[in-house]
Amino acid sequence: MTDVTDVTGVTDVTDVTDVTDVTKEKRRMITPFLSVRDLCVRFATEDGTVKAVDGLSFDLERGQTLGIVGESGSGKSVTNLAILGLHNPRNTTITGQIVLDCQELTGACQRTLEKLRGNKMSMIFQDSLTALSPYYTVGRQIAEPFRKHTGASRRQARQRAIEMLRRVGIPQPERRVDDFPHQFSGGMRQRAMIALALVCDPELLIADEPTTALDVTVQAQILALLEELQQETGTAIIFITHDLGVVAHICDEVLVMYAGRCVEKGTVQDILISPQHPYSWGLLSSVPRRKAPVDVPLRSIPGTPPSLIDPPSGCPFHPRCAFRSEVGGSRCQDERPVLTMADGRGAACHIPVEQQHSLFAEQIRPLLGRSL
Repeated sequence: MTDVTDVTGVTDVTDVTDVTDVTKEKRRMITPFLSVRDLCVRFATEDGTVKAVDGLSFDLERGQTLGIVGESGSGKSVTNLAILGLHNPRNTTITGQIVLDCQELTGACQRTLEKLRGNKMSMIFQDSLTALSPYYTVGRQIAEPFRKHTGASRRQARQRAIEMLRRVGIPQPERRVDDFPHQFSGGMRQRAMIALALVCDPELLIADEPTTALDVTVQAQILALLEELQQETGTAIIFITHDLGVVAHICDEVLVMYAGRCVEKGTVQDILISPQHPYSWGLLSSVPRRKAPVDVPLRSIPGTPPSLIDPPSGCPFHPRCAFRSEVGGSRCQDERPVLTMADGRGAACHIPVEQQHSLFAEQIRPLLGRSL
């Protein structure tokens, strides 16, 4: 029988355990906290297979905030529901790799995912009215995951629920903790949903349009709360939003999605100041400007998002792209562009990078005026 010392250089079980722990720690140091590789999500429908996410890859480190932007139907929420394992397996096919803190999530059993959801990873859902159960008080719904994952008593969990309601700006939390969701306004329900997601101080927080139903004052309060949580615990945050002003305020990196694919990725400064992809130009151009003349119409992206059952050939954005003639020939229509990353940024576009910069500077930048 092989001696332990022949393999590890240690002489007892404790030393073997120490070596294993060191190996795991080294692996964590050299691998991203969250790694998504070639993620594909397919839905089987009567009309055909919906390619909701098609070959998406990105990384996220602890303490970092990744913003995901794009039109409705581009695959933002579908991607993050796949990370949490919340898709119905009966009609959903998920391929690729999702690794959270060196733990593979793709294909993991429900028991494993249930231990992680609400504890190590959590999500602020976009529609608080359907995310909160009408049959239980708000306080009970916030306290339940805290009790499950920490073993706290009912009294401790109730106090934690009151504390979280106070942190998200709910007035008189000692009384409102016993109210039902229908007794809360839309904005207050959204804040309660945020309290529910943050109650266990998750290491990965997915925020799906968390400030949509909130006024500007409360929105600023919630963003400050998320930043405070990140500073205290090093939480990694994925922030899904249509509001590029919020992206500019809270995000470190931005991933632009279109038709289930990443069409551009870079730092928040890269995407908001010098974007490379025509779709990103369209998103920036469609943002209202405070000092824009009132008689100048708001620019929009022509056409509609493509069908994900039968997407266009080549570049999925080419039917709506005003700059496809810059490439020449039918390359945009026939050949799918590849997202090539260099120095942390890249764009899936056939237009050469130098030409992208000149087109943006000459035709798009003058329309934007002041930055966000």
